[in-house]
Amino acid sequence: MSDLCSRLGIRLPIIQAPMAGTSTPQLAAAVTNAGGLGSIALGAVDATAGRDMITAVRQATDGPFNVNVFCHRPARSDPAVNAAWLAALAPTFARFGAAPPDRIGEIYTSFVADPDMLAMLEDTRPPVVSFHFGLPSSETISRLKSAGIALLATATSLAEARASVDAGVDAIVAQGWEAGGHRGVFDPGAPDAQLGVAPLTRLLVRRMPIPVIAAGGLMDGAAVAAVLALGAQAAQLGTAFVACPESSADAFHREALMGPGAAATEMTALISGRPARCLPNAFTALAKGPLGVTPRPDYPIAYDAGKALAVVARARGDGGYGAQWAGQGAPLARALPAVALMAALERELDEARRRR
Repeated sequence: MSDLCSRLGIRLPIIQAPMAGTSTPQLAAAVTNAGGLGSIALGAVDATAGRDMITAVRQATDGPFNVNVFCHRPARSDPAVNAAWLAALAPTFARFGAAPPDRIGEIYTSFVADPDMLAMLEDTRPPVVSFHFGLPSSETISRLKSAGIALLATATSLAEARASVDAGVDAIVAQGWEAGGHRGVFDPGAPDAQLGVAPLTRLLVRRMPIPVIAAGGLMDGAAVAAVLALGAQAAQLGTAFVACPESSADAFHREALMGPGAAATEMTALISGRPARCLPNAFTALAKGPLGVTPRPDYPIAYDAGKALAVVARARGDGGYGAQWAGQGAPLARALPAVALMAALERELDEARRRR
């Protein structure tokens, strides 16, 4: 067992990624009960809903689990940009007999500006808290550590990993370019080296003094074994769990995941305003039209419009405008209950280790 697994209290070096929109307390508890580290995503909810989710996990497991929060820069609203974005989306809304909303706004509060969420985490003391899109203040990190919480941070580059180490986190999630869902870059406007999970993991293992968790395109036990061989102390899998019945992915997302488009995922900022890897669908196709050259509102203001479009499209039976997040390993997805998937991952990991 790795030092990190011992620190987190898990038997298997497998972490279920906290993908907002698909991870649920039931999925997290199932993964934890099977020996891994289950996760829930609080980035899109307020402190009250977050407390309820933590309570639900604890009702289903006595084991450790991870709570993920978003640490993006709070959005700066530009009425002219917002209006232009809605105007560019208007023809698509019209296809479904609807009009875009009159205005859009910041639908999620960043953890860096959410004292209620911090107070709730100090009170409930989840075993693990992970940061995505950046880092909170040193005061916040100190308060969480004082509450006995282990801290993880996503890094897509050496510079982000160094910042995470300097901030005092306990382990780094090395998110490769292959990963599904939102890219964890601290600054989405800065150049992105787009490092894959293998070189990023090896780089951080060699350069960083704390444990590294590999993430991006990992779907089976052989892939877990491969990143462990690179020096990672655990692997984080997200898309692998989307097809589980405990996931909250809708029927459209599940159908797309099992379809031919799974082999051609796309990195897009159209849906939410930040880069995220998604299954190709009607929304990503809008990049070829006026929307693709229209200045985007900040995240998550753009997401307000994206969610509104998804709702009107679903009402007409079209699920192609949802946030169907998935990584490059999507064609390897398996529609198994979480406990069965974890058993398969453990078996495959053991087999891969024996072959070495």
